[in-house]
Amino acid sequence: MKQITQQQKRFVTEYIRTLDGEASAKKSGYKCKDLKNFSAELLKKDYIVQEIKTQLKSQIDSLSVQKGYVIQKLLQIAEFSLEQEDILDKEGNYTGKKKLRDSSAGLKALEALCKYLGFTNQQSEEEYHEAKIITIANLDDEKI
Repeated sequence: MKQITQQQKRFVTEYIRTLDGEASAKKSGYKCKDLKNFSAELLKKDYIVQEIKTQLKSQIDSLSVQKGYVIQKLLQIAEFSLEQEDILDKEGNYTGKKKLRDSSAGLKALEALCKYLGFTNQQSEEEYHEAKIITIANLDDEKI
């Protein structure tokens, strides 16, 4: 496999940051008339793609966020936001009615949770699979 140069490493680092090949090529010091095509050619090279994967994996590993933690926080947000609370009138008296705390935040957390767990809305009824019940108490990376 071909050895990657320092300039190519800078290109990869910039590309990961911006996802703009032309700007990344310019910022990493390449000088040619058509940086857009040049960057597209760079991104076709196996050793450049491998360096992108390596740098991305390194960044992800350095975060060291566990799946269970993310799911736990999304569940907490959804549960808290979708709890009912009493509605008060202007004087602070209970009206006897209830409302959800923050339905938009709760639904957004549930949507993120579904995406994270790989649920899609494109499944037909024949393809329906029973969902696993996940609670905060039984979260574990091996169980997910």
